[in-house]
Amino acid sequence: MKKFISLLLLVFTLSVFGQNYKTHKVLKGETIESIAKQYLVTPFDIYALNPDLKARLKPNSVLIIPNSKVKNEPQKEETRELVGYKNHKVKRKETLFSLSQKYDVSIEEIKKANRFLYSENLKKGDKLRIPKFKTVIYKKSFSNTIKKYVVQPKEGKWRIAYKFGITVDELEDLNPNMKDVLQPGDELNVPNISDNEEKLVEEDYNYYEVLPKEGFYRLKIKTGLSQEELEALNPELKESGLKAGMVLKLPAQLDAEAELSRVETTALHSNLSNFKTKKIALMLPYRLNRVDVDSITETKEMIKNSRLLSVVLDFHAGALMALDSAKQLGISTDLKVFDTQFQISKTRNILEGNSFEDYDAVIGPMKAECFDRVATTLRRDGVPVVAAMNKPEEVYSNVFQTIPEDELLRKAMINYVKADSLKQKVVIISDLSKTATSEMLRSEFPGAKLIYSRKNIKTGKDGFFIDPTDLEEVFPKGRTIVFLETENNAFASSIISLLNGLTNEEEQIILVTLDKNRAFEGKNIDNYHLSNLNFHYPSVNKNFEDQSNSSFVKNYKRTYGVSPSKYASRGFDVTLDLLLRLASAEDLYEGSTDDIETEYIENKFRYNKAMFGGYVNEALYVVKYQDLTIVKAE
Repeated sequence: MKKFISLLLLVFTLSVFGQNYKTHKVLKGETIESIAKQYLVTPFDIYALNPDLKARLKPNSVLIIPNSKVKNEPQKEETRELVGYKNHKVKRKETLFSLSQKYDVSIEEIKKANRFLYSENLKKGDKLRIPKFKTVIYKKSFSNTIKKYVVQPKEGKWRIAYKFGITVDELEDLNPNMKDVLQPGDELNVPNISDNEEKLVEEDYNYYEVLPKEGFYRLKIKTGLSQEELEALNPELKESGLKAGMVLKLPAQLDAEAELSRVETTALHSNLSNFKTKKIALMLPYRLNRVDVDSITETKEMIKNSRLLSVVLDFHAGALMALDSAKQLGISTDLKVFDTQFQISKTRNILEGNSFEDYDAVIGPMKAECFDRVATTLRRDGVPVVAAMNKPEEVYSNVFQTIPEDELLRKAMINYVKADSLKQKVVIISDLSKTATSEMLRSEFPGAKLIYSRKNIKTGKDGFFIDPTDLEEVFPKGRTIVFLETENNAFASSIISLLNGLTNEEEQIILVTLDKNRAFEGKNIDNYHLSNLNFHYPSVNKNFEDQSNSSFVKNYKRTYGVSPSKYASRGFDVTLDLLLRLASAEDLYEGSTDDIETEYIENKFRYNKAMFGGYVNEALYVVKYQDLTIVKAE
């Protein structure tokens, strides 16, 4: 009876659709994408006619396929055909360039007709054969699938994908050699649809790429728009529904990448569901080619003196301890380690000599150029690449940037100060190189007093000092927040010393900075003064001393005889977070939605997917000096 009803429905459907649709019986191994390409339609078209379709197709199931919208007309192509030669005797001052301009041919075409020019310079009196061409226009078929499109000014990948009704990934599939940043004039392959089928990108609107597993509820939280409002702006949603990779039109005043609201820490270890062995690659610059295995003393000396190797080995040790912790939770890992040697050539050899399509994730490499090569190579297979120790130059769709952006750190510190109900006044002290930062701070705190460092009278350059009189009658009774913005150690030291001498029970000074760099470190900086001033700053990580009783710290000390460095803690945190996210979802993408925030020894992670890029960690700390230790600011 069920088969009869299904057959009846199929016959009824086909009778209604008439000649506009066809059916397809699914074969083993086929996907929606491969079927869409076969019939020259998009996956969205197939989903629209098969609303009960699941992500994984069952062999022998029957799909309704719409007729393709691609045009049947062949495209015009121009070519030049050689029809003969013209003789030319070289005159004084004539060059290959001037001849190419005169006869409308290329320099290479002249050389091909006069091969002696490949080894000899052109000179007066030379007798040349100048090729003559005619332009032939003919019609060429692209198998009715694609046509050529010239990139226009201001057009990026997502604009072109939206215009032709495909996803960015599908555009990249059509153009394997497409550059990451498109330039006006670039030629691309695009679906061969009619001009009236192309969507218009309107400058008065925003645009947003739908993420995997993202529904109308999640979009309402992110954009504030209901399903009805989204459908009004994007009528195709009524037919196709939301599909990953779709580009939606949104109101211009809407920021689809607005700052994430605070979320509760997620205990992923209590939500594990995917216990398949996780295949992970660790790509780090061990530089084993420099190690003399026959000399233990020399190897020890190299480890001791090489900061890079020390950092790498610490991170590796922390990662191994994370694997052990995950194993105790039932998560098994197949880890393969690769030595990139900090060289792009070695990284390229690793990629060419190994298949990574079935890996769950790759951690590293550290060098920006090497990381970029790995990310772009593995993007085709959708393999996540985790930037654990560096900020990548480009956050591609498969990249997970674990270090928050500097702008986010600055914003967090400013918001923290704004929320301080006890502050009476804000003072900004800055050297001249930080003028832009200081002016921005004054715009955030309109009543703030701004004090710049003074210039050297003889040189006219920044002297990196202020006169003590500059601080007279600056600090009222109560709580004053002082921003100190500099990268000069001597200037920072002198200001910290002056402020420490001014603080007392009636006049409390809280020192803060947007950028805690090396100017605030070293022997010239008194940590007693920093503690006395309750020095606050935004940070990617907190101090693991808060977690001195954790099993990780205890096990690390027991195994290696020393306390873990911040690089060992980071290796542990990044790797354990990766494994727990993989074990609590189908893949890392599904396990990294913006409502999941995790925290470990020194680091926490909450990823936000960029509109047309990868995932960036937006979880960070505001920390402070308290009793000579660094703790989280409440």
